[in-house]
Amino acid sequence: MKITALIPAYNPEPELKTIVSDLLKCGFERVVVVNDGSAVKSREIFHDLTHDNRVILLEHAVNLGKGAALKTGLNYIYCNAGDHTGVVTLDADGQHLIEDAVKVANTLSIHPDCLVLGARGFNKNVPMRSKIGNALTKYLFRLLTGIRLTDTQTGLRGIKKGYIPTLLKINSNGYEFELDMLLACKYTGIKIIEETITTVYKDGNKSSYFNPIIDSMKIYFVLFRFSITSIISAVIDNFIFILFFGIGFNIISCQAASRVLATIFNYFAVKRVVFYSNKSDSNTLPKYILLVLVSGIVSYLLIVFINSKFSIPIIAAKLISESAIFIANFAIQRDFIFSGRDNTKKQATT
Repeated sequence: MKITALIPAYNPEPELKTIVSDLLKCGFERVVVVNDGSAVKSREIFHDLTHDNRVILLEHAVNLGKGAALKTGLNYIYCNAGDHTGVVTLDADGQHLIEDAVKVANTLSIHPDCLVLGARGFNKNVPMRSKIGNALTKYLFRLLTGIRLTDTQTGLRGIKKGYIPTLLKINSNGYEFELDMLLACKYTGIKIIEETITTVYKDGNKSSYFNPIIDSMKIYFVLFRFSITSIISAVIDNFIFILFFGIGFNIISCQAASRVLATIFNYFAVKRVVFYSNKSDSNTLPKYILLVLVSGIVSYLLIVFINSKFSIPIIAAKLISESAIFIANFAIQRDFIFSGRDNTKKQATT
């Protein structure tokens, strides 16, 4: 297979040596292991891996996080990939079966322009914290992206070589990097394929360094970036509106001034920070401006209607109207302005 295996490792067990050996036996031409600042006790394990020249060991001086380790490995692979199609990432704790890694690699070879996810089934034997965490993330991800996935937190992934530069630009360095990878797929037009894999949790997943509170909060923060950006934009919008209205300008003037200033901030924040859109401004900006104009008109009409029909003060009517069109604005930006093509493709299972 013209596929490189990539394993980020932090304080691994000796089983890592078996995993690497089995990957090579099953057809991977090369395995890159990233020592993410492990303790001295793991030094012998990593040293033993280097006896095979098909194994590349990269090391961090300190623990930087799973995302940082993945990016270190991806950068090395991209610069030294040659004619390889891409990368299969898997965890160092033995929770991914070798045959499943091969399955993901084969699917990536068939669909080299896609991101392939090894999707777990989350049956009754899954630890409760993992089941709840994945379910919550899965539904939030679907709500905010429109993509239906079975497993958003899987570490077994097939990544095409050409997608690596995009991933290296992602700022996150922890577990949230893997969710950011999926968000980037949505807004760069990369299709996602899911391959069903065996769900394995050893000893209740005690070997995992995933912190269910801290790391989950980081992941959910990724999902709520649009909301945070929109809230900041709304604060700018309403502050300018209130300021101009207090000075004595009419509703139309206040609406125009507040919308222009909020739009300047929101456009660049949403495009670069939320949607990771790689479309040119000439493609997205006209559509975005049209959305702003239409939503501004709708908001104005709602303000006048609410104020005249229910005798609600102008400022309160403004807040109500903006809240009413928030979801519509989000969906339009998500699916028509900053998104690429429909990028979800479910792999049939047999």
